[in-house]
Amino acid sequence: MPVVWSVDPEKRLMTAVAEGEVTRADIEKFFDETTAARVAPYRKLFDGSALRTNMGPEDTLALGVKMQGLQRGESELGPLALVLPLQLMELARRMVGILAVADRPMQVFTDVAAARAWLDEQGGGPGRPKKSGRGPGRPRKA
Repeated sequence: MPVVWSVDPEKRLMTAVAEGEVTRADIEKFFDETTAARVAPYRKLFDGSALRTNMGPEDTLALGVKMQGLQRGESELGPLALVLPLQLMELARRMVGILAVADRPMQVFTDVAAARAWLDEQGGGPGRPKKSGRGPGRPRKA
């Protein structure tokens, strides 16, 4: 499967790794699985540094709309760190624009270690102290 994910309930962290060719259907399946697992309040690391995709603007829009719908149903959303290769930054900009309406810290990175460090700064999730961070929708390359 192109997207493999796991949850550490003690750390309140969901980690996903996407490798190889990833399709819209793969991401939709990932959304469905993680929604069923009720990880919305957890910190999330999506490592797509090794993914490839042929998704176009229509796919990106459809995924963004689906994510907005999923977010509307949640009272608490944990921080999200997206790690993507430089060649997918345009895709990331579109997605971040769609997701920026969510009330959560979110960052885009090109380096997994920087993404993990940023997530650690965010604390252990809702109800746990936030150490520092930036607001939603402010991507940065690290």
